[in-house]
This record gives sequence, structure tokens and C-alpha cells, in this order.
Amino acid sequence: MDTKEKDWHELISQPMHKKMKVLKDVSIRARDGVRLAGNVYLPDVEGKSPALLAYQPFGKKHEEMAFWFPPQTRPSHLWDGNLEAGDTRYVVARGYAHVVVDVRGTGESEGEFTDIMGGGEDVYDVVEWVAAQPWCDGNVGMIGISFLAAMQVNGALEQPPHLKAIFPEGGHYDAYRLHYHGGILWLMPRAASEGRGGDSAIPLRAVVSVMRKTLPKEEFERRIKERLQDPDIRNYPNYHQMLNYPAGKGMWLDVLLNPYDGPYWWGSEKPKDFRTIKIPVHYGAQWGRGWVTDEAIDRFLEAQGPKRLVLRRPPPMQERPFHEFHDEIIRWYDHWLKSKDTGVMDTPPIKLFVQGINEYRYENEWPLARTNWTKFYLRSRHRLLPEPEQFDAASVPPDGFYQPPLSVTNRVLSVSYATPPFEEDVEVTGPIALYLHAVIDTEDTNWIIRMFDVDPQNRKVALTSGWLKASHREVDEAKSKPWAPYHPHVRSLPVTPGEMVEYPIKIHALSNVFRRGHSMELEIRNNEDPFDPLLGILPPDAFHLNTMRATVHKIYRDRDHASYLLLPVIPRTGG
Repeated sequence: MDTKEKDWHELISQPMHKKMKVLKDVSIRARDGVRLAGNVYLPDVEGKSPALLAYQPFGKKHEEMAFWFPPQTRPSHLWDGNLEAGDTRYVVARGYAHVVVDVRGTGESEGEFTDIMGGGEDVYDVVEWVAAQPWCDGNVGMIGISFLAAMQVNGALEQPPHLKAIFPEGGHYDAYRLHYHGGILWLMPRAASEGRGGDSAIPLRAVVSVMRKTLPKEEFERRIKERLQDPDIRNYPNYHQMLNYPAGKGMWLDVLLNPYDGPYWWGSEKPKDFRTIKIPVHYGAQWGRGWVTDEAIDRFLEAQGPKRLVLRRPPPMQERPFHEFHDEIIRWYDHWLKSKDTGVMDTPPIKLFVQGINEYRYENEWPLARTNWTKFYLRSRHRLLPEPEQFDAASVPPDGFYQPPLSVTNRVLSVSYATPPFEEDVEVTGPIALYLHAVIDTEDTNWIIRMFDVDPQNRKVALTSGWLKASHREVDEAKSKPWAPYHPHVRSLPVTPGEMVEYPIKIHALSNVFRRGHSMELEIRNNEDPFDPLLGILPPDAFHLNTMRATVHKIYRDRDHASYLLLPVIPRTGG
């Protein structure tokens, strides 16, 4: 911590204002006349203050629990992932108005809910309303994590004049890739919206299916029929019922009916262009929740204005009600909204936590310029080695596993490969790709990849993961890099049973030092075990839709069909 940052931390530890004024149930008119409801919490001082807006769908009254409810850490049956608007008392005590507004169609706000695809125009209108109030000095920022982070970015895309900076943390900025990981349906967003796995539900004013409302009847029924032909959907009881009885079903019905990326997920006819964000932006995410981490990195790289990125230590997830790293949030906004020299822009732009040695450090670019891109090959006897195989498939036949559907077994099978214990510390920091040669005997399967740090006592630490539905293996070469294959997810390409296929699979970025004596392990499976203790790095109900095809998976790793990890190895410095 440099001197300027230390001085600022000492200053911020002393609250400026201990009293607050509260304006309950304020009414904000959106441009189409829809009334949005909010609460405003103000420093009880003379004059005007800058404001931080929390635009959230979980209910402004519910967010008030932050006033009296002690923060909970997972695992806890009292942990509620939807308490995300921030610590009002902390924010107000540091001289900011905290404005908590219910998203359109939720809580006490009128209109129809549009999930994370929309909200930008409403954020624009709310920001400008806040800036025009007699208690606001015209400087507005935003606060809140996860869904609220997505609303910050969606609002910034609309470029409201008085939105001076944002601080999105742990956000979901690509709606399709939030709901479908590598083309595989992820169930957690349903938990967050309907109240499963410890989360409170989104208090919708009305249940609306965009597909049912906008599609011609024939097209709507065609999509229903098509989805019911998918054995993964047909054999999942919840979704079988939902599709057979769609009346009264809302957002999750639309998710099921849109298994490919496109206008529904973009919220318009064109995908979002995050390069248009030019105000100061501070992105952040935790390691271990890879889709969130990679989105934060991608959005940081696209941002055109002043920017910072922090990649934090892995889960457990932030406590709820959300209150952590508020000192960083205030430091950011003191710089951009109050014109104080807090030193926030004096360091290199990227701050990352390195697992294994458990230290933070600063970097200037991503991927790191000093990266030594290294292939680790899947080899016989379940080894993972930097040297390729010298023999052909006749001498080195494939590994594999047979996975029956979980409707007839509780066993989830897999195959793993591990390095010998490292003779010295090895750092891996950056994006990763797995190039997998495989043969299956069905038209589709899931590829679920996990990586572990294994200590000499065989204790495993889950580091990162990757997913790819085999029928979504198509790659957009123009958008891909060797370490980051890009799958457009715009159609399914059924696999020809028995055909050799190379699957480029994106593994989410990590930063880890494998200590001397530790090993790196790669695991390949096609289903998830809901009782797997290693899923502790993920949110509640964070399972994917398991495949219901009985499938033989043959993993090739011979001379002519090399399967390998492309790893960002960082050279050692010093002695």
C-alpha cells in the first residue's frame, strides 16, 4: 500500500456524517411514463451531495435488511444472494446519497421486467432524475454487485450525461453466456429469480413471457415442440412440465425457448458494444467463478476510458447483505465524483490475487506480456506432461468413460490427468484452452472440465472450470485466439457418432502458483454430481442441465490426435 493510499484509508476510516435523512417511496417517471419506485438516503448536512444509485430487482424494502441484519457467510441457510445494494450507512456516512430503486416490473415499480438484457434506458432516466434533485450536486455513480453490476454497465452504454463513473463487481454482462455455459443450460439464474438455494425470489409484479407475447402462435408452439425433442429437456421433470403447460410461465420459459445466442439475449437486433463506454469504470470479480471473471476481463479490455480491474481471491462469495470492499468503492468515487486525489489511478491498471502464494500484485496488461504459452499433453497412465506422445493410436489407444443417464444411476464418472509433483514453484496466470480429440457414440454430450491444485497429501483445491456442449463446438475463427476459442452458439451441429472430433474448449482464466511438490490435475466429465463438495466455489443451486444420453466417451491422446492444455506459464523472477 503506497503512502497516498494509506493516508486515504486512514481518512476514510473516520465517518464524515453520522446522521441521515430518508426520503421513502419516491416516484420517478421513465420516458414512457412508467413509474419507478425508490428510496433515497441522504447525509444530514447543508448543501448538496454526489449520489450512488443501486438499481436492483429484489425490492427496496428487502434491501433495508442491511440496516439491522448481520452479514452472513456461505454456507448458511440465512445467506441471501439477493441483498446486493450495499451498506447504506457506510455510503451515507462518507458523504454520498444512496438511491435504491426497484427495477421496472419488480417490487413497487410499474412495467414489465426484462431481466439483465434491458434496463439501460431506465437507468439513464433515473440517473438524470437524481442529478436534477435539489439534494444532488449533479455527480452520479452507481453501486451494487452481480445483477446490479450488469445494470451499471447497461446504463453506461446509454451514456447518461450525469453518470460520471461506475464500479461494477461480479456482474453478468452477456445474458446468453450467463444462462448457457458453453451452450449448456445453467440452473442458478432460475434459483436467483424464483427463490431457490437460499436466494430470495425476484418480486415480479406480473409474470410475462416475452416469447409467448411476441411470437406468432405457430412459431411459439414450434419452439415448444422442438425443445421437448431434446432428451436433456424431456427427461428433466421441471422443464417437461413447464413446456407442456406454458401458461403463467415467464422468464425461465423464455430461457428454455432460446438455446442460441441472438436478439432475445441482446435486448435488441444488435449485440451490445461495450467499447462505447468511455466514463471511468472499475471492473472486479472473484477467481473461481470463471464466467464472471472472464466477462469482467473482457469488458475491462473493451473499455475506452479510464479503467481499473481487480481480480479477487476465490469464493466463498461475498457476504450478504453486501458490505465488503466499500472502502475501495468510496476511494474510486471520491476521485471521480469529488475530485479528490486518492491515488486510485497511480498504480498499474490490473490488480490480481495469486492463489498458492496468496498475494495481490499489479500488472499492466492481459494476458501478461511475459507469458510463456506452454502445452501440457494428456498422456497414457493419466499423466499430464509437457512432452507430446510419440506413438500412434494402435500403440496408445484412447482412455474414456461410459456415463449412463442420472435417471438410472447416482454415479458420475470421469477421467483425470495429472502432472508429476512439480520440482519447483510453477505459476499459471491467464486464459486457458483445452484442445480435446474425442469420439462419442451419440449425437451430443456435455464436456465439463475442471482443474485442481493437488498437494502432497492429495488434498484438492478447485481452481477453474470450462464447459462445452458438443453440438456447440463451432468456432468463430475471427474472434478466437489460441488461448481463447470463441464459440458463437448460434446453432447446433449434431456430432456424427463414431467420428473423431477436435473440441476447442475455453477454460476460464486463473492465477495460481503450484508450489513445489504440488500437482496440477485436469478432470473431464459430462455430468455434475449435486453432492460434490468441490462445488463449494459456486453459488447456490449452481448446477448445469445434465445430459440424459447414455454415452461412451473416448479420449484420444496419441501422436496423430494430440489432446492438450494450452497454459499461460509465467516465468520465475529472482532466485
